[in-house]
Amino acid sequence: MTITAGIDIGSGAVKAVLFRTDGDHHEWLAKRVERIRRRDPMTLARETFDGVLADAGVDEGDVDYIATTGEGENVKFATGHFYSMTTHARGGVFLDPEARAVVDIGALNGRAISVDERGKVLNYKMTSQCASGSGQFLENIARYLGVAVEEIGSLSKTSQDPEKVSSICAVLAETDVINMVSRGIATPDILKGIHLSMASRLVKLLKVTGVKGGVALLTGGLALDSGLLAAMQEEMVNEKVNVEARSHPDSIFAGAIGAAIWGAYRHAKLAELEAAAA
Repeated sequence: MTITAGIDIGSGAVKAVLFRTDGDHHEWLAKRVERIRRRDPMTLARETFDGVLADAGVDEGDVDYIATTGEGENVKFATGHFYSMTTHARGGVFLDPEARAVVDIGALNGRAISVDERGKVLNYKMTSQCASGSGQFLENIARYLGVAVEEIGSLSKTSQDPEKVSSICAVLAETDVINMVSRGIATPDILKGIHLSMASRLVKLLKVTGVKGGVALLTGGLALDSGLLAAMQEEMVNEKVNVEARSHPDSIFAGAIGAAIWGAYRHAKLAELEAAAA
């Protein structure tokens, strides 16, 4: 039996989880997420890790492996680091065992990953760094429109006549939105149009990965945006992609979960090697 921690440092938030693993059984002990908001991510990683230890009533010395992912390769107290694509894939399948694809939508970009039933990456495709299909872009637009981030999804779903944003460049897309406001386009129609534009690009990425069926689980910071999920479901039909888009209440923790699970696997393998050498 091992206890492992997973710490996922993204562009917008630090997520940490604590797991107890016994063979193939993974028990979730604690979880925390902290928005970075101009704070030092490395300091926040330490604070978030300490927080999950306190929540679970576990001493740091009892943790067998501390795994990082995302931008966490420089966390000093970590045992090892895992590439974020592999951790999101494994964490996605943990959250939804029917997932055969993971659509990770972060603060700066989005990516589609096809996976097998074990969470192994089969193929992937990602947006360019400047694409207007990211969490930061949507937050900027919400701020301009005077809408709270938590309201974006519900407002988008009330749209009657969505106005699509044509540009894939975030700067030009923001100009499009300013023009829409000056033309008197309603806020829900602007938000739904942005969601449809984002969903269209994400679904096209998904098609390129070759996934044929099952569930595509949304992960990352925008996974709980109900308006984006609804737009993804619409675009799946329009693009004739026979995949069900779903989210999970803990989707934001997918990377951290995958890191903790891979950490448990690596710890077990290292123990086997040490035993063989002895």
